[in-house]
Amino acid sequence: MRGFGELESMIMSRVWAADHPLPVREVLEDLRSEHDVAYTTVMTVMDNLYRKGWLTRERDGRAYLYTAVASREQYSAKLMREALTDSTDAATTLAHFTGQLSPDESEQLRKVLRRASRKRA
Repeated sequence: MRGFGELESMIMSRVWAADHPLPVREVLEDLRSEHDVAYTTVMTVMDNLYRKGWLTRERDGRAYLYTAVASREQYSAKLMREALTDSTDAATTLAHFTGQLSPDESEQLRKVLRRASRKRA
């Protein structure tokens, strides 16, 4: 798995932020506030995201309504997992990663690790 492309990221951000399934037209209108993009381009990218398994869709008349399959946090976790898997030295990769964490993020990580440890026991 690789990270999303630029337009894929912009579309996924809007889908993740939405509290309801989105038609292409609604995503397009939101994107057009920042970028000049064609309806067919947005439709194609959303269809690609559906075929890649990142979006689900259901028919609504002649259009589709799209919803994210996974949360932004789940997507980020998959990217982190891939980066660790691609590394030739997981311990060093983790050391570099944790060295970049803020004190608050370090504390959050410690809490998560404690919870995970208790679940495994």
